[in-house]
Amino acid sequence: MSAPQIEPANEPSDPQLTVDELAARVGVTVRNVRAYSARGLLPPPRMVGRTGYYGREHVARLLLVREMLAEGYSLAMIERTLSSAPATTSSATLALHRALLAPWLPAEPEITTGAELAARAGVPEQPDVIDQLVEMGLVERLDDSRMRVLDPALLTAGLQVVELGVPPAALITAQAQVNAHVREIARIYVEMFVDTGWREFVEAGAPRERLDEILATVTRLQPVAAQALLAAFRTEMATEVEVAVEAALSQLAEE
Repeated sequence: MSAPQIEPANEPSDPQLTVDELAARVGVTVRNVRAYSARGLLPPPRMVGRTGYYGREHVARLLLVREMLAEGYSLAMIERTLSSAPATTSSATLALHRALLAPWLPAEPEITTGAELAARAGVPEQPDVIDQLVEMGLVERLDDSRMRVLDPALLTAGLQVVELGVPPAALITAQAQVNAHVREIARIYVEMFVDTGWREFVEAGAPRERLDEILATVTRLQPVAAQALLAAFRTEMATEVEVAVEAALSQLAEE
């Protein structure tokens, strides 16, 4: 992963550009500027009457969006990345934020319906189950029928568990508990990273010569952490299965 691009030196004064001038300055179409604005990727312009004027902040943000699109990011992924960054973040810091977050983002969200989910799981459609998924933050409602699945990989795994005969409601209850434990595990790993490298990097002023080193560490941390977590899970799962099987066999022997 290459180091994020730092925004160019500040101009003498903040330019006041119309939407046509902004599009020409960055090299995109006016239609694209309006589409990005509609998705919240650009801050609203300063309105004078019915005319909107854009400044350096909009130029920098639009350049960043264009760069991320060129690197293969979808608009949905860009939207999630920008929405998780502080509102006052500079273009340079935002680029760093994006680069650090990229390895951890889930796949492109999936648009589906409750009927399609029920058909894939082989169970009747259950609106209350969808309500639970929305409450957990796993899906977002788009309208009365359509919804956006924020983590398709987790959805696929859940559907496979339902196909094994586990009721959707029971799976959702269990997954909520798992999510809480995973959140704590993630916090432990992040604190380890912060304490062993990130804090020193930030206190040093985020020197550019160390960006590649930090980004490489973050990129490698994901598969290493996932492998360690999976190995520990397999060990604990084997222990729990053994205990459960022995308890069931003992109960059978008593009957």
